[in-house]
Amino acid sequence: MTTHKRKKLVKYRGSHTHGGGAKKKRRGSGNRGGRGMAGTGKRADSKKPSINVATYFGKHGFIKKNANIVRAINLEYFEVHMDDLVAQSKAEKKADGFHIDLSTLGYDKLLGGGQATKKYHFTVRFAAAGAIEKVKQAGGQVAVLEGKAAPEPVKDVKKKQ
Repeated sequence: MTTHKRKKLVKYRGSHTHGGGAKKKRRGSGNRGGRGMAGTGKRADSKKPSINVATYFGKHGFIKKNANIVRAINLEYFEVHMDDLVAQSKAEKKADGFHIDLSTLGYDKLLGGGQATKKYHFTVRFAAAGAIEKVKQAGGQVAVLEGKAAPEPVKDVKKKQ
């Protein structure tokens, strides 16, 4: 009497790749955008180089899925655009200076680029040490909600033995 042999279809049910290894391995050339000069628009007997060889071939870079993106803005922006921000009611002008909440503008961090000549009162998640110093020298203040975004790097000091 012969033995009953299971069919491959039944055997591979639920196995995700049906014995083909990683998903990429059984894909066609669509995985890499075509083969050779596909997609360059370059046809037969083209003389001039129609593509930048260094950037066209191969895959370049990656995007980290859970990247913590911190949107930053310099002090210089507020020196130039403060009147517009007050007119759009994105900032308030009070007797003790300008009051700005950077989260309403869509920014997370205040950077120290430029000079602070007016009194600013910022409310922000993160702030650079230079920005805090410049605002304080001009007579304003920075209310930091979560501390500094980029702490000072720790220097690794190893003694020679």
